[in-house]
Amino acid sequence: DVTAHAEMIAITSAANYLGAKYLLECCIYVTLEPCLMCASALAWSQIDRIVYGTSDPKAGFSKYGIDFPHPKTTIHSGLLEHECSNIIKQFFVGRRDMQ
Repeated sequence: DVTAHAEMIAITSAANYLGAKYLLECCIYVTLEPCLMCASALAWSQIDRIVYGTSDPKAGFSKYGIDFPHPKTTIHSGLLEHECSNIIKQFFVGRRDMQ
């Protein structure tokens, strides 16, 4: 399932847990900058804050030169950037090894 990114799963889980359509006053922490699909879903959820560790120049939403689509959402990047970058590199090495 190409839509089964961690952010998408987290949005669904949080909405179900809260019994709410919108994730107002919620925050999501992710290692890698969300892709355009996930950023759009996060915008629709009206999440309060997104925190990510490392940028994704290949598929991150900022690659497309747009501001985040929801004006109430604040974005913080670079949290534990080096550590997050290493986690992502190890993840993709593991995925290649599985194929």
